[in-house]
Amino acid sequence: MYESFFGLREKPFSLLPDPDFLFMSSKHSLALSILEYSLAGQAGFCAITGDIGSGKTTLIRSLLRRIGRDVTLGLISNTHSGLTDITAWALAAFGRATNAQTDAEIYQELMHFLISEYGAGRRCILVVDEAQNLTVEALEELRLLSNINSDKDLLLQIILVGQPELLVKLKSPELTQFAQRISISYHLTPLNYLDTRRYIRHRLEVAGAKRQIFSDTAVGAVQFFSGGVPRVINSICDMSMVYALADSKTEVELETVLRVIADRQASGVSPFIRDERADDPAVMREITAMVREAVELHAVPDEEERSSEARRPAEASPGREPAVDPQPYLNGHAAPDGYPEPEVQPDGQYRDVRIDPLSLDEYRAGAKRGAAEATHRPSWFQRTFRRTS
Repeated sequence: MYESFFGLREKPFSLLPDPDFLFMSSKHSLALSILEYSLAGQAGFCAITGDIGSGKTTLIRSLLRRIGRDVTLGLISNTHSGLTDITAWALAAFGRATNAQTDAEIYQELMHFLISEYGAGRRCILVVDEAQNLTVEALEELRLLSNINSDKDLLLQIILVGQPELLVKLKSPELTQFAQRISISYHLTPLNYLDTRRYIRHRLEVAGAKRQIFSDTAVGAVQFFSGGVPRVINSICDMSMVYALADSKTEVELETVLRVIADRQASGVSPFIRDERADDPAVMREITAMVREAVELHAVPDEEERSSEARRPAEASPGREPAVDPQPYLNGHAAPDGYPEPEVQPDGQYRDVRIDPLSLDEYRAGAKRGAAEATHRPSWFQRTFRRTS
């Protein structure tokens, strides 16, 4: 809908798990490394957990793309509490039809299949997604499958993927033996502000963006209400771009994101982590403080910093006159020296006169805003948020 307006090839914030858009935050990179290590190290059981929408399924799909031809993969993705015959499900996950009538026959057929794959030089990996839905009995049956492995030969590796409830189940006394079999585990946590900023930029670039579309404070609002959960980030960003299209704005600013939040809250369907009202002045202050803190603490991605340094103008040579330093202006308003409150317009909407929509890269590179402002000194935002040496 808005792809051509923003110069994109495809939608950048789809809610469907797509490995092409996988953002390798430090947490996701570590989780993927752990998964790869568990396979290379022939761990019998590996568990990856995380909150709803944290990117577990996308991570697994990325892993599956890296698996070579010497691996036979089985995937159980539609788990539920009524799923009890794990052995039959595992056999079906490996694409094996069976005429077996009893549990013993099904078990024997699975064992023969695993042995034949091992004899052909292939390892079998069974991925169980949404594993928190399995009952204690089903998890115990899954543990018994690992008994197929001998002391030296690993015929079956199992990767459990689930929500935090899976960890609660694994701590129950009935599953003590199962928990002891899990040699590697990792829990995905939400993104922080800087990772959310990188995440949004990454997805836009993958979709074909040649510029940054979300201002830094817009990202701050996304982070505030999403809590850093990727699926919620996608939901907010997707609708924010729709609203920007409706307003014919080529950049998504703070006000646009807050309108999306307010409308979702008014409809009663608001899957946000924070439940504060979007028009609360305290929310504004917390969002801008988040952005300010990130810059003041020098918490800027190294790759962005390097690219900015490469584009930064050289210092003035001796003999050159210093740059003119006239009155500061910000979005057409005189900018005070203090940390101002947001302006409330007659229609009840906020006008963000504190934060310039230019991204950090742009102002550090000395970007010009236009001929009319070419002689103005750096904005209040630039002077306040400038990275100190």
